Amino acid sequence: MAYTCNTLLGRIIKIIGYEGTVAVKLEKIFTENIPLMESVFLEIEGRAVPFFISGLEYSGADILKLSFDGYDSDEKVSEFAGCRVFLTSAIYNDNLNESNENLIGYRVFAQEDQLLGSISEVLTNNGQWLINVISKSKKDILIPFHEHFIVSIDKRKKIIIMNIPEGLTEIN
Repeated sequence: MAYTCNTLLGRIIKIIGYEGTVAVKLEKIFTENIPLMESVFLEIEGRAVPFFISGLEYSGADILKLSFDGYDSDEKVSEFAGCRVFLTSAIYNDNLNESNENLIGYRVFAQEDQLLGSISEVLTNNGQWLINVISKSKKDILIPFHEHFIVSIDKRKKIIIMNIPEGLTEIN
């Protein structure tokens, strides 16, 4: 199964101890909701490299401690400092499945400044999630809710920023 890795979990800020543990500074959307993970991608020299997680510790702040299978010393993980950590799409999609009803009422923006409207419902069409967005002019806009289009989700502010392909909103 191929995985994509568009959802940024955070960035490795330092190596902890001598047993291969790294500290990941989490993105704001994950500081209150750590997903269950078996693997992540690290961005190393511009490429997404998969790693299986052997240990995970979260204390409730914005730091997550991770260790990886086969990397049991500080020398082995020293090259990871500064790397971005991404979730696999399978993890992200599982979290969406659990919480899709909670998306109703979220405001959807195209880029960061163009308000499209608010989500009125979440639909499934042939295995793909669609969000029905009601625009300011009360028009229904169906948008595929796919990780390739999602730039960020702010649960606290109930805002979703999307990178929507040109012309998609005009189809509806």
